[in-house]
Amino acid sequence: MLPRVRPREAQEFAIANFRLPIANFQRSRTQQIANRQLEISNMNVPLLDLQAQYASVRDGVQQAVERVLASQRFVLGDEVRQLEASIAEYCQTKHAVGCASGSDALLLALMALDVQAGDEVITSPFSFFATASAIVRLGAQPVFVDIDPRSYNIDPSRVSDAITPRTKVIMPVHIYGQCAPMDPLLDLGRRRGITVVEDAAQAIGATDNDRRAGSMGAMGCFSFYPTKNLGGAGDGGIVTTNDDQIAQRLRRLRTHGGANEYEHEEVGINSRLDELQAAVLNVKFQRLDKWSEERSRKAAVYSQLLDDADLSFPLITPQVRADGRHIFHQYVIRVPGNRDALMEHLKSHGIGTKVYYPIPLHRQQCFSNLGYKEGDYPESESAARDTFALPAYPELTEEQQVYVVETIKSFRP
Repeated sequence: MLPRVRPREAQEFAIANFRLPIANFQRSRTQQIANRQLEISNMNVPLLDLQAQYASVRDGVQQAVERVLASQRFVLGDEVRQLEASIAEYCQTKHAVGCASGSDALLLALMALDVQAGDEVITSPFSFFATASAIVRLGAQPVFVDIDPRSYNIDPSRVSDAITPRTKVIMPVHIYGQCAPMDPLLDLGRRRGITVVEDAAQAIGATDNDRRAGSMGAMGCFSFYPTKNLGGAGDGGIVTTNDDQIAQRLRRLRTHGGANEYEHEEVGINSRLDELQAAVLNVKFQRLDKWSEERSRKAAVYSQLLDDADLSFPLITPQVRADGRHIFHQYVIRVPGNRDALMEHLKSHGIGTKVYYPIPLHRQQCFSNLGYKEGDYPESESAARDTFALPAYPELTEEQQVYVVETIKSFRP
């Protein structure tokens, strides 16, 4: 039986029960660990530890890879079909179409909607480059809408003002593992006749009012890059949809636009998810919900420890929507005025950090022809200056988390 979205009551119960053990953890276990930390001058805490993850799935992955090698079937075979069926059910959609990367997932989705030169696609400037590059590759223009400063997702209240007669798609990004508020975007799309496509590259398993990421818009676009909550052994991606015709076209577009090898109805691209990647992902998929729940637990511990840390400088922990599930692809904090200095302090103590994202898309040199300038999207620009990610992954230990927070507490601006 594949995991399904739990009822709202179960989700609320789970969130509440994260907090009860954390309180006890802080008063007893945390103090024990903190005392031991006094004897440790430096602990290595990487931003992400994929080797630790691999150790937990090594046998299954090796067997799956050997199965593919023995079959000598490497492209669009049984492993891909199994993964597509599993992801479709998990995401509450009728179809899932595998492709070569998350970037290609976005490109294929827009191709399936006939986005072309002269069209506009509304999206967030605070995202990975692929969000905007997929739009520009088709000759269309990205039209950016600033973010909500707490969630870092696109601000729905600003979207209506960005619509023009050329607007063809609204493409919200579910940043860091939390869904953008979808109801106002879907309602706006219905009223104005504009298709909504979800950039869910970081959000597999996240929910908005019990609806899975990738199930709400016309399509959802996911990445299986190795660092994702469900990551392969290289690049990979998938597009989810409930539309039979869109699914059929996606399958055609990913294979050069042909219904078969030698008959082509249109010009597509070569973007097929290979069997080896699918085999690895099928093994990891069985642990996806467990891993995401562990990420949420680590996030809850961090937030309570940091909220109680009595820091000498401002530090803002992530906002978690009450009506959704945050899968914490990243645990991102905000440190106005002291971001770079704090990151350097953590680095000097063996703690990995990273900025997601230091340059908003409207300030990328390759998009200078679009005419955007500094100050056009102040919330995105502020987030790019002030935020960074702490280590947060299922294998992170209590000792490591306490060490991170104690190191933050020792920082003096």
